[in-house]
Amino acid sequence: MNTVNPIEIVNQSKLKGFHYILILCLFFIMMFDGYDVVIYGATIPLLKEDWGITDIVAGSIGSYTTIGTAIGAVLFGLYADRFGKKRIIIFTTFLFSFFTLLSGFAPTPIFFVICRIIAGLGFGGVMPNIAALISEYAPTKYRVAIISFIFCGYSVGAMTASFSGQVFLEKFGWQPVYWIGGLPLLLLPFAARILPESISTLMKQKDTKSLVTVLRKIEPTLSQVVQFTYVQQEKLQKSSVRDLFKNKLALSTTMFWLSCFCTFILMYSLNTWLPTLMMSAGYDLKSSLLFVAVLQIGAIIGTLVFGNLIQLLGFKRVLIPLYIVGAVSLVLIGYSKNIYIAYGLIALIGAASVGLQNMSNAYVAEYYSVDVRAAALGSTMAFGRLGSIVAPTYMGILLTFNLQPQFNFFAISIAAIFGAIAMSFIREDRADYAVEKQVTSKKVTILKSSTNRL
Repeated sequence: MNTVNPIEIVNQSKLKGFHYILILCLFFIMMFDGYDVVIYGATIPLLKEDWGITDIVAGSIGSYTTIGTAIGAVLFGLYADRFGKKRIIIFTTFLFSFFTLLSGFAPTPIFFVICRIIAGLGFGGVMPNIAALISEYAPTKYRVAIISFIFCGYSVGAMTASFSGQVFLEKFGWQPVYWIGGLPLLLLPFAARILPESISTLMKQKDTKSLVTVLRKIEPTLSQVVQFTYVQQEKLQKSSVRDLFKNKLALSTTMFWLSCFCTFILMYSLNTWLPTLMMSAGYDLKSSLLFVAVLQIGAIIGTLVFGNLIQLLGFKRVLIPLYIVGAVSLVLIGYSKNIYIAYGLIALIGAASVGLQNMSNAYVAEYYSVDVRAAALGSTMAFGRLGSIVAPTYMGILLTFNLQPQFNFFAISIAAIFGAIAMSFIREDRADYAVEKQVTSKKVTILKSSTNRL
């Protein structure tokens, strides 16, 4: 009976039809995750008008939503190994889709907030599990590109939110745009059939039959009768956040958390308040919603372009300068009077916020070994979500002071500077890929030494 390592089969495989179907399914889920998150910012002006709420209250609603998102990231990130990543992805997609749909029927702000908080549980839980699942099935050569591409779905969804806002808001009100957010409910029966369970979960369950079925889609020549070994088999017990602070990982884990916190401040300050900020700078509602689309276009292009640069230069050499570019662009846009220059700056900001987070997710997935990857992604995003809780209310309070636009944008740019500082302290020598290279190098050295003796 052949003995194989399923992780090695995946890592060394070529892209197959199985991969493309999986990528498209996860991309679609991420697209509506992005839509459902960003649509609130597009509807704030109308919600304020309909319900007579202030900027602080509108910001607080955004913060309440992200409290649910933070809880979801922790809850569904840390317990993914117990229930299986596939089940968590299906359940969290149901949560954010159904309760976004229900938000469109909210008769009062309180009911609306309750729906958004529960939807937030889904927003927070789906991201880390999608990243963890695809990182187990993506070949090593394409892993960063695949994860970055899937997370571009978030930006596509946010763009869709912008365009649907332009089409529906002035003519039909804010309700229909939330109804659109319920469309993934139609996808769930298909996703349940398409999505595979994670390799680590199948190994824990000793479900050899299912594992062989999945792996034969990646490597058709694999025998039906095979025995599996797993490099991290001795670590297959429940992973926890404490494992992220062992083996000299404490500093890097802390810095990942802080950089994610800063990036989420950037993202949610802009996702929630960009239309309002641009309206305060003199643009009308339609133009302000177009800036949201440009922000996401910048995020998509930035993810694809800088994602390829990462393959050549490494994560830190790309992401740290990108933080700085974002900070400078935020400062400059406060002084820009030319709409086309403003579009260019907003696109750069999109690359340095949403796009940067897409690539940071890939960084975390690559940095940690597979046995703690779900816990790493879940806890990093959970800590980052604290930034998403702070950002909407923080900006809402700032707007009540009626400051000049450049001061508001400068306040956001501070987060980018601190994000760059935090990422600069991440230790590359403790990354899983660096450790693997060290082990391989030692094996080669020992082999050469043995050969010389012979």
